[in-house]
Amino acid sequence: MTMQQLANSKTQLNIALEASIHIGLAILLVGGCLLILYPFLPLLSWGIIIAVAAYPAFKKLRALLGEHGGLAATLFCVVLLALLIIPMVLLAETLVDAAQNLTAHVQDGTLSIPPPPAKVETWPLIGAPLKTLWDLASTDLGALLRSLAPKIKSVIPGLFSASATVGLTVLQFALSIVVAGVLLRNAQAAYEATCALCKRIFGEKGSEFQELMGATIRSVTTGILGVAFIQSILAGLGFLVAGLPGAGFWAVIFLIAAILQGGVLVLIPAVIYMFTISTATKTAIFLIWCIVVALIDNVLKPWLLGRGVAVPIVVVFLGAIGGFVAMGLIGLFVGAVVLSVGYKLFLAWLEPSGTSTAEN
Repeated sequence: MTMQQLANSKTQLNIALEASIHIGLAILLVGGCLLILYPFLPLLSWGIIIAVAAYPAFKKLRALLGEHGGLAATLFCVVLLALLIIPMVLLAETLVDAAQNLTAHVQDGTLSIPPPPAKVETWPLIGAPLKTLWDLASTDLGALLRSLAPKIKSVIPGLFSASATVGLTVLQFALSIVVAGVLLRNAQAAYEATCALCKRIFGEKGSEFQELMGATIRSVTTGILGVAFIQSILAGLGFLVAGLPGAGFWAVIFLIAAILQGGVLVLIPAVIYMFTISTATKTAIFLIWCIVVALIDNVLKPWLLGRGVAVPIVVVFLGAIGGFVAMGLIGLFVGAVVLSVGYKLFLAWLEPSGTSTAEN
C-alpha cells in the first residue's frame, strides 16, 4: 500500500469516526429531549389531535370573529372545557347524591326492595343465583350486606383508584384543550413547521402525507368518537324515556363502551332490567329502540370513517382498533395515522416497480 493510499484510508477512517460520533451525539440529544418531554407526551399528543380535529371548525369560528385568532382560540377553549367539565360535575353530583340517599335509607332501615319476578329464575346461567340474592335482599337486606361486606371492602380501594384515574384523565384532557388552543392560536406557524418536517421526512410527497395525517385524525374523530357520541345521546334518550334508574350514568357507561366498540354490551343488561320492572309493551318498544341504536353504528361509521381520507376505510378502521388495543385511547388516532401512512408508503414503494415492469 502506497503512502497516498494509506493517507486516504486514514482520512476515510477519520471521517467515518467523526460521523459516528456526530450520529451518536445526535441520538443522545434526541433521547435526552424525549426523556425530558416523556411526562408531557400524552398531553402534547392529545393537544395536537384536538387541534387537528377541530381546525376546520376553528377556521369558521375565526372568520366569524373577523379573523381574530386569539379571541377564537380563547372561545374555543372555553366551549370545549365547558363541554368536558359540566357533564362530569353533574355526573359526580348525581352519583354522590345517589350514594348518600342509599346510605341514609340503609341506615334508617327504610330501603325496601321488591321480590323478584318469577321469570327471573328461568334465565339461563344467572337466573337461579340472581333469584337467591334478590330474595334475600327483599326479605333481609341487612343480612345480605353483612354477607357481602368482605367483598365490598375489597372492591372499595379499586373504586377509589378508578375515581382518581378518572379525575387525572379529565385534568389531562382539560390541559390538552388548553394546548390545542395555543396551537390553534399559532396555526399558521404550526402548519409551516409541520410542512417542513413532512418534506424533510417524505421528500416531495411531504404535503400529501401531511394532508393524509390530518384527514385521518379528523376521520377517526368523526367516524369513531363522533358515532359513539351520537349513539350515546340516542341511548341516553331511550334510558330517560323508559325510566331507567340512573339514566345519565348508564349513558356515560354506554359512551365508554361505544368508543371501545362494545356499546351493545351495555344495552343488553338495560333491556334485561326493563323486562323485570316494566310492562311487555314498554319493554318491547325499548328493545326496538336499543336495536336501532346498536345498528346505527353500521350506517354512520362507513359513511364518516373514510370521509376525506385517501386510503380504504378498512385501513383506517384496523389502524384505529389495533392502535387502541396496543396503546389505549390515544392509539385510536396514532394507530390509524401510522397504518394509513404505512399503506401509502407501501403503495409508493410498489409504484416504481410496477412502472418499470410496464416499461419493459
